[in-house]
Amino acid sequence: MTASSTFEMLAIGLYFAAMIAIGYYAYRQTSDLDDYLLGGRRLRPSVAALSAGASDMSGFLLLGIPGAIFAAGLGEAWIVIGLVIGAYLNWLLVAPRLRAYTEIANNSITVPSFFENRFRTHSHLLRITAGAVILVFFTFYVSSGLVAGGVFFESVFGWSYTTGMLVVAGTTLSYTLFGGFLGATLTDVAQGLLMMAALIVVPIAAIIAVGGPSEVLNAIHAADAAHNLAAPGDELSHTSLWFGGSVTAIVSAVAWGLGYFGQPHIIVRFMGMRSPADAKAGRRIGMSWMLLSTLGAIATGFVGFAYFTSKGETLESAETVFLRLTEIMFHPFIAGIVVAAVLAAVMSTISSQLIVCSSALVEDIYHAFGTQASPKKLVNYGRLGVLMVATVAMLIALSPDGTILDLVGFAWAGFGAGFGPLIILSLFWRKLTSIGALAGMISGAVVVGIWGQIEELAARMYEIVPGFITGAAVAVLVSLATARHDEDIEREFSQMEEAIREPANGSAAAAGEG
Repeated sequence: MTASSTFEMLAIGLYFAAMIAIGYYAYRQTSDLDDYLLGGRRLRPSVAALSAGASDMSGFLLLGIPGAIFAAGLGEAWIVIGLVIGAYLNWLLVAPRLRAYTEIANNSITVPSFFENRFRTHSHLLRITAGAVILVFFTFYVSSGLVAGGVFFESVFGWSYTTGMLVVAGTTLSYTLFGGFLGATLTDVAQGLLMMAALIVVPIAAIIAVGGPSEVLNAIHAADAAHNLAAPGDELSHTSLWFGGSVTAIVSAVAWGLGYFGQPHIIVRFMGMRSPADAKAGRRIGMSWMLLSTLGAIATGFVGFAYFTSKGETLESAETVFLRLTEIMFHPFIAGIVVAAVLAAVMSTISSQLIVCSSALVEDIYHAFGTQASPKKLVNYGRLGVLMVATVAMLIALSPDGTILDLVGFAWAGFGAGFGPLIILSLFWRKLTSIGALAGMISGAVVVGIWGQIEELAARMYEIVPGFITGAAVAVLVSLATARHDEDIEREFSQMEEAIREPANGSAAAAGEG
């Protein structure tokens, strides 16, 4: 191992130790299932906001966005624009209502249990179906994250893929298994701050190395001109947001933002806040983090293109631009800390998804059959659920397949179309029924599944668009056909609306607890 690799490994080792220490602290704060799966609804706005952002973005933020901008220019930024709009609307519309309603509706601590309690249904069909959907998709989500971790150590340090994957799995599992939701959330905060700092520092250092903003633009214009002269039928413009994008392509990219309303590992952070009033501060903090981080990711790809083309260098993979700039710009120890941000992005998402899978197993499937157990046993069952899902995910990741990685984008659409319309309608429309919700969830997910597998359709439009529209339409039409008056549902819906209109009292009470 070279001296630079030793410094980088030391930095990453310190990062791993810090994550485990945070997990141990969270373990000492966890006493029952409500603590383990939702942190006892004690999250401050800053913690909820940073945790939601870190668990959302994953390696896409540090590898995917810079790589896309490096390869094709600012035209690829439409996905980022859609995600920022979607995240903002999620905080504005969903966060306060979901926080209030989940507590009013029998203190629901998972998304599927909220669906069941919201409609006061006793068949458990909606809850179990939603739990099963979460379990299946997130098992593959976790597996894809472990694959990314294995590839990271393989490409950066030359380790075997299996060793790298097991190191990431073991470290993430250690703080998630014992720390639960609070452990995953607090480590998300540290990881989110590390990610944001890295995405601010790296492009600034690269801009200075190129010679300033004007030199960056000159280098990009020169590279584009050289490419267009060499390939006149294949023009390229890195500086245009509108270049090369049809209206349909732009709509498909922006539509990624629709996925936010249905992502269980993101919206569960809203449920864990101290009060509905905290959503306002959480929105400001969360959106500030997201804007800084995504702008930094775009700048990394943009400046990276200028830097490497001005040096006459090429990259084997555009997605390594962040890693390559980090290695060039900083001392190996500092580079190790910055590179740890990539692991932070991957691990924060894995931990959040493991907790959601655990909740699906224990709270939504085990509890749905009426089985009772002591608080201590339920926490242990939750930990067993985390271990089971992680084990299955590791077994899948041992033989990585491209279809697993493809499923990440596919699952985002599936959750967005399957759960998104239900979340919005549940919070804003009194007449949504359990049958309408079930029909909408199934139809939205099925349309995504069929559309995404037909190449001609998928090439025209991202499958979340037809899936979301279908899921919402079916849910509304079936609900209108099966609507019935229920005094308890009406009363709880009114209580939720009253709770979000009286932020001052809830905020003051929550502040007293904190």
